[in-house]
Amino acid sequence: MLSPSNLRVFVCSEPADMRKSFDGLSGMCREFLGQDPTSGQVFVFFNRRRDQVKALWWDLSGFAIWYKRLEAGCFHLGAHQGVISQAELTMILEGIEIKDARRYKRFRLREISD
Repeated sequence: MLSPSNLRVFVCSEPADMRKSFDGLSGMCREFLGQDPTSGQVFVFFNRRRDQVKALWWDLSGFAIWYKRLEAGCFHLGAHQGVISQAELTMILEGIEIKDARRYKRFRLREISD
C-alpha cells in the first residue's frame, strides 16, 4: 500500500466525520491541510474519539480510501500532526507511542539549491 520512500503522510488535526467519503475527505485536504488531494500523497483523518481512521490517496487512476476501526482503545498521536513519515504512521496504527521511539542517524541526500 505505502511503498514509495518519498511518500509524505499528512495528518489532519481536525476531527473528521467518518461518514465522509472521497469528496468530503478531498475537501478537508484542501480546507484544513491546504494540499491538493490528487498530489499522490497520503492524507490521514481521525474521528473525534480517535478510535477510527481513514487514509485517502490518489494513485493516478482514482482515489482510494483505507479505513480502520478499533474495537478497544484509541490511536495516540501526541504532537505528531501535520507531516509524518510512513514509519510514524505505521507505529500509530500499531499502537506504539512515538515519543518513546528512538530514531538513529541515517544518510539523507541533501537538496541542491539554485
